Amino acid sequence: MGDVAEADPAVAVGVISSCRAEEGIPHRVACRALGVSESWYYKWRYRPPTAREVRRQHLAEEIEEIFHRSGGTYGSPKVFIELVRRGWRVSVNTVAKLMAELGPAGRKVKRRRSLTRPGRRPAAPDFVRRDFTAGEPDLVWAGDMTEIDTGEGKLYLATVIDLFSRRLLGYAMGARHDAELVVASLNMAAATRGGDVRGVIMHTDRGSE
Repeated sequence: MGDVAEADPAVAVGVISSCRAEEGIPHRVACRALGVSESWYYKWRYRPPTAREVRRQHLAEEIEEIFHRSGGTYGSPKVFIELVRRGWRVSVNTVAKLMAELGPAGRKVKRRRSLTRPGRRPAAPDFVRRDFTAGEPDLVWAGDMTEIDTGEGKLYLATVIDLFSRRLLGYAMGARHDAELVVASLNMAAATRGGDVRGVIMHTDRGSE
């Protein structure tokens, strides 16, 4: 039996079927090229998919969905993290292998060095003291600003996360990195938490908007 068919019969069956549908190549010719018999092809063609094959197909669909939602920027490590968050039990090596087979490859997002620069005004007191952890929700939030190069120019993204859960609470995007953008992300974060955010410590790097 051919190496391709032995490694993954479903792939071999798909190739043989595609050769007939797209190129007009008879099944017997494609079977001979892959080193399998026509009887083997028909046996596997009409065999119900196994639970493993169904799981693999669902995993592939999830990977493609996550990759496209990221704008084509996620590589296998980030896709793996998102899959784990969704409840999948899978290894990062399996994700990398599937992504290689499917074709998507993470596109590196070009970013300028930090937008945060020391300002003329004195920095606010550092209540966090470089300890970016929290013992409960809505105790400490952290904000950040990122510059992203796109095909239509620069895009600025302001985000707010809860340091307890690392959950993204608010974000805002715009063509300018200014205080208005940061306020918009904070307003979304406050709305996410129901509007009452008294007692929350909000931390950003010195010099950020």
